[in-house]
Amino acid sequence: METIPLRKSILIVCEGQTEKLYFESFPVLGLKVEAIDLGGQSKTKLVDSTQKILESSEYEYDEVWCVFDMDFKNGANQYADFDNAIEKAIVLSYNVAYSNDSFELWFYLHYNKIEAQQLRAFYYEQLSQKLGINYEREGKKYAFCKKLYSILLNDGNASQERAIKNGIELYENQKYLVYHKQNPVTTVYKLVQTLNENIRK
Repeated sequence: METIPLRKSILIVCEGQTEKLYFESFPVLGLKVEAIDLGGQSKTKLVDSTQKILESSEYEYDEVWCVFDMDFKNGANQYADFDNAIEKAIVLSYNVAYSNDSFELWFYLHYNKIEAQQLRAFYYEQLSQKLGINYEREGKKYAFCKKLYSILLNDGNASQERAIKNGIELYENQKYLVYHKQNPVTTVYKLVQTLNENIRK
């Protein structure tokens, strides 16, 4: 049996199960993807934990990604944590796929573009309608997260190409703002583009 040579490896450190299982679902070839869920930490702590993972690992990755989103529940403290985490990750040469307000913005962009600031409850409600489930209750479960990539790929109303286009436009219009003021924005499209370069045809 012919084996595919490993061309590249990436480490993706996430703050939730949804993100981990979604990125693991990409049918990549010749790319080693190691996704780790470190939920329950502050954003800066997640970057610190990423650094510790790399220091203790015998494996060297070609790319390192930190994936997290904004939480408004902690007010100004959260703004500082969000901004500092992104800045620290960049200094450490990590890539950052950040979302404001939530990772679910990325899924929503498969269907529509949005320019008004929204909290995650809006995206949960919209995804519930579009996916035909109670997203807040069912959409976070392991089994559903595991197949979400496939669901979006096979939904005639959804388009990853549209999501990338929408994501780029949102980012380009706001990239000059301080990170926590970029809203709505998600740079998840950058990680998706990296994974797409290695999709099995």
